[in-house]
Amino acid sequence: MQDDPADDGPRYLRRMSHPRARLRPARPAALRRLAEGKPVPGRIGVLAAIERPLVIAFIATLGVLGGIVLGSAIASITTILAYIFMALFIALGLDPVVRRLERRGLKRGGAIGLVFAVFAVVVLLLAVYVLPRVIAETAAFIGSLPEAIAGIESADWFTSMSADAQTAISHGLDELTAALARPETIAAIGGGALAVGVGIISGISAGFVVVALTLYFLASLEAMKLALYALAPARSRVRLADMTERVTASVGSSLLGSVVLSSINAGVVLGLHLLIGLPYPVLMAAIAFVITLIPLFGSVIFLVLGSLVALLSSPAQALGFAIGYLVYIQLESYVVSPRVMNKAIAIPAALVLIGALVGGTLLGVLGVLIALPVMATILLIIREVVVPKQDAKL
Repeated sequence: MQDDPADDGPRYLRRMSHPRARLRPARPAALRRLAEGKPVPGRIGVLAAIERPLVIAFIATLGVLGGIVLGSAIASITTILAYIFMALFIALGLDPVVRRLERRGLKRGGAIGLVFAVFAVVVLLLAVYVLPRVIAETAAFIGSLPEAIAGIESADWFTSMSADAQTAISHGLDELTAALARPETIAAIGGGALAVGVGIISGISAGFVVVALTLYFLASLEAMKLALYALAPARSRVRLADMTERVTASVGSSLLGSVVLSSINAGVVLGLHLLIGLPYPVLMAAIAFVITLIPLFGSVIFLVLGSLVALLSSPAQALGFAIGYLVYIQLESYVVSPRVMNKAIAIPAALVLIGALVGGTLLGVLGVLIALPVMATILLIIREVVVPKQDAKL
């Protein structure tokens, strides 16, 4: 039974003025949640977006176009980025020498000037005396290759083999000779020689840029580290500084050690070729320097390659080279490498091979050279940052 306002007007008005007694119109759930300051469920936004397909398509198109423009911009500056990374890694490789000179009493500016002067003299000597010999011996090797292959069948060691072995080797030599005589092979060799010439010319111009960037990075390396530390929170700067110093020391030692080991390999190959009387000593020494930049496996790869090239001269010379270089590999593994790479982080052999393959595919010789320090840096970060965080989780 409802109250009649006429019976008790004041009491009815007081009861109807109470908030709970007010009549509220029916509203949708989304509007009611908005009125109460609560978030609206995501389903409404999804449904609203589906109802506007043109807007979605337009936004997606803008995203794709933005990605294409960004990718094109990065691709257009790939060469500049390669110069920057090359200069940075060279600076990290020279920094341990600068630090050693600083510990002997030289100021950093004087140490940088001395190291850079020696580095420039070495590069100049290689460009003036080694590079022309490498080019000349490369042309001579390519020109004499068909004649050397044809002379194998008349060699004494070939005639002393069994008939089946002679047939198999002759078939392989015929296939190789036919492949070398094909027009596409000749064009590829000529194009490769032209590409090498163009690369040398462009490399000279790029060398000035890399040298200038290397000098700048080497002089401002400490300032760059301090700027990096300032970006981290104050509570993490000490740990970041310790990690950065260890990473840069590992990278510098790895790069410098790799170059030193490759240089020793090149010297040993040059000495063996001159001692045994093998042709193309400078060319094979240059090839040995490049191949032995691959850590762990480079020396073994060049052992096989150098022995095969020496076999074109005579089996006795090839055997002498293989024995001499194998002896050096043992000395390198147990005596030379531990002394040179004493500050590098231990890396599993499988990861070394994977890193060298990936780096060589992406950046060529530079990628092979920086593969070891990059893998060492990644492993150091995993051991010092990721693993402790995982161990702290219970």
